[in-house]
Amino acid sequence: MRFIVVALMLLPTVALAEPQRQTFRDANGREVGRSVTNNMGTTYYDAAGRNVGRSTTNNMGSTTYYNHLGQQTGTKGR
Repeated sequence: MRFIVVALMLLPTVALAEPQRQTFRDANGREVGRSVTNNMGTTYYDAAGRNVGRSTTNNMGSTTYYNHLGQQTGTKGR
């Protein structure tokens, strides 16, 4: 019985860990990029699947942007 209770308590956590994916298209419907968001932030890819950067947002609402090499390129504060 304890195992079932523990398993049910973990279900919401597992569901929240699923990455969110978004595809970006131009006016003609061609894919121009995509993003994947998980607990580490958002990673952006071009149409060829190459990593072009990422962003992270802290609990104060400030977002930091990085290029494909992991170098910080900017921030957006609250």
